[in-house]
Amino acid sequence: MEVMPATTTTTVELKRNTARMLEDLKKKYGAKSIDETVKRLISKAENVPESMFGAHPKMKAFTRKEEAPHEL
Repeated sequence: MEVMPATTTTTVELKRNTARMLEDLKKKYGAKSIDETVKRLISKAENVPESMFGAHPKMKAFTRKEEAPHEL
């Protein structure tokens, strides 16, 4: 992956609906630009703890109950 200098810009092709969604998020976040919005989304995505993958957000934490000893 090529790393470009911070002052370099590029064009990214998006569907209109996606561009509108980014504009809505820009307003929601109070961002100054779409670039700032995308950076914020990337930052959020990178900071998701691995323990949260596959977890239901409203699910209570797992607690182990004491069990009677098993006989073999």
